[in-house]
Amino acid sequence: MKIERVIGHVAGVAVGAVFHRRVDVMRAKLHRTNQKGISWLADRDGVEVGDAIVLNGGYEDDEDHWDWIRYTGASPDKDKEAKTGRLLRSQSWTYTDNAALKRSYERGYPIRVIRGYEGDKRYSLPNDYRYDGLYKITAIRTAVSKRAAPDGSEINICQFDLKRLPDHLQAQTPLERQIVELLEEVDEQETSEKFPEIRTVQVQRLVRDAAAVRRIKQLYDGQCQLCGLRLLGPDGRPYSEGAHIKPLGKPHHGPDVEPNILCLCPNCHVRLDIGAVVIADDWSVIVRAGAFGAEVLPKLRRKGWHQVHPDYIRYHRELWERSAVPSPTQ
Repeated sequence: MKIERVIGHVAGVAVGAVFHRRVDVMRAKLHRTNQKGISWLADRDGVEVGDAIVLNGGYEDDEDHWDWIRYTGASPDKDKEAKTGRLLRSQSWTYTDNAALKRSYERGYPIRVIRGYEGDKRYSLPNDYRYDGLYKITAIRTAVSKRAAPDGSEINICQFDLKRLPDHLQAQTPLERQIVELLEEVDEQETSEKFPEIRTVQVQRLVRDAAAVRRIKQLYDGQCQLCGLRLLGPDGRPYSEGAHIKPLGKPHHGPDVEPNILCLCPNCHVRLDIGAVVIADDWSVIVRAGAFGAEVLPKLRRKGWHQVHPDYIRYHRELWERSAVPSPTQ
């Protein structure tokens, strides 16, 4: 079956969309195959250009830092061990997949990034694939792999650096783009407000990966992970909020991914945002500033597939420990 695809966003597929298997990714026209890491298509002049990559624990030289990626190119199956995928010899820029991705770099084309369940646990879902938006290839190079060939000789790899495009280029409707562009202008302005980020975060949630927040809230059925409260509206539906542990936006640059999101009641959401509560490495909830009638659970409630990553709770805790105001006696 011939699948027609495009460069950039695929109409009808939102950033943050989740797919259970690689074949589902292919059927959504995000990627050309259900196996390889690099996807390509024919450009207007008939030559192949890269349009998408999958991050799914491919090579040990790969690095994933959410907003920038270091990605290792591809090799024919005969150049790799069948079971481990370990490279047996150097990669080539003439190999179709690498040449196509290199050509997208030269032509300035964006690349769709799909993260798989075997990728970096800070960003990946435990058993699914997720479309994480558009990235731009900023540099390419021939590098030496960390692991030598079986005979001890060096292995040269085709290496790509990618940077995530700004939020207004991830938005897919005119209204979303207008909102994000306005927010980016506000972020760059000097302000004397004590917590300017709180003012904008509510609006940012309208355009930033609502799908991930919705999945977390559905998993917990609206029950707060910090205090256990489950608020119900007059219609009987639970009300809760998705809270990012490592904050979004400058200067924190927390990612919009499930391992960085909690399902909280409004009170606990504010307590988390202002550092009134932090979470220990053993998942204990530490109250730094009390609130009458607002008890918290001894430990953060975690459920099912939701794998909160320790890096984010550590970042949040250390952020507020550094900002603590010393007492007059100190």
